[in-house]
Amino acid sequence: MADQWLPAGDEDRFWDLVEAAWAPLGPEAGQARQALVSRTPDPDVDPWEDPALSLVQAALPRFLDSLAALGRELSAAELASHDRVAERKLYDIDRADVHAATGGSDDGFLYARGFIVALGRDFYEAVARDPEMAVYDAECEEMCYFFAHLHDKHFGYFPDTGSAISRESCNNPAGWPS
Repeated sequence: MADQWLPAGDEDRFWDLVEAAWAPLGPEAGQARQALVSRTPDPDVDPWEDPALSLVQAALPRFLDSLAALGRELSAAELASHDRVAERKLYDIDRADVHAATGGSDDGFLYARGFIVALGRDFYEAVARDPEMAVYDAECEEMCYFFAHLHDKHFGYFPDTGSAISRESCNNPAGWPS
């Protein structure tokens, strides 16, 4: 599902890069991510008891290392494009219903949305459709500004996404009815 606010192809390249970063972690990590996408949320079952979530949580640091390695090959424009997509994806799920399913303070909710993005397009879209698919208290802080920090590290400045939106929590007026 393409986003009307992103240039054609940017979103697909972003999700392809996320998948490429997960690929070296092996089929178990992929199967665990898919298990989180295809599960039926049950309020009586603690998702932290799920071995798939434990495997994904344990794999996140290696995923981020893999993503950083792939990012080293990207130009300033490509990193800025990926940051713009991440910003938009975080913004689009900045919603009260997603917050209720993930919990946390403002920062904690941002990090929860980072986890949702880090798990890839399938998980992201599942949560966007049904916030109950999210995992309460699961976080990936690093993903929230990953490409901006990588851009800064390689080029000495943070990219300007030009979007005039904020990825910080409670900034999407469509997601927070008054």
